Amino acid sequence: MAVQVKGAGQVAWFAARTKYGQEIGIRNRLREMEGVEFFIPTRMRRNYRGKLKEHPVITNLVFIRTTRQRAFDLQNDEGLPVRYLFDYVRHVTLTVPDKQMEDFMKVFEVNLSEGGLVDQPLELGERVRITKGPLKDVEGNVLELHGKIFVVVGLCGMVYAKARVPRAWLEKVNEDNIH
Repeated sequence: MAVQVKGAGQVAWFAARTKYGQEIGIRNRLREMEGVEFFIPTRMRRNYRGKLKEHPVITNLVFIRTTRQRAFDLQNDEGLPVRYLFDYVRHVTLTVPDKQMEDFMKVFEVNLSEGGLVDQPLELGERVRITKGPLKDVEGNVLELHGKIFVVVGLCGMVYAKARVPRAWLEKVNEDNIH
């Protein structure tokens, strides 16, 4: 679900595309800037020479939390090589709601066994909330694969993450108790 940022002073998460291989460099630049939060999930992998090297989990995509004005200043005035995702039907720059982004980041940061990026949306089941553990209060859809339970969290229908969770830690989200 994408939301529209009404005021230029309101802070929101913007999803942005970049060229392949620029994610780490963009992260390093964003670390030095004030008034900007960001999320670029990375993992350590061995390269062809056997050395450990940091690689983005989601290629060509970065998430930046700031005001609309600052987001476009980063791109236009400071030369940050990103293009913000745009909804051409509604004619708005796409933003991600804070709760949705927080849930997505938690799934990546906890790094539970067999968690990580899901290449495509899978057949998703009931809407659930995790009630215990490091992912407590994360909401997503339950998925069962090979007898194992996962919670899948998506952003704007374009990228999905999953984490393995014990069935006992899940509660169904009813329309009345959606956060």
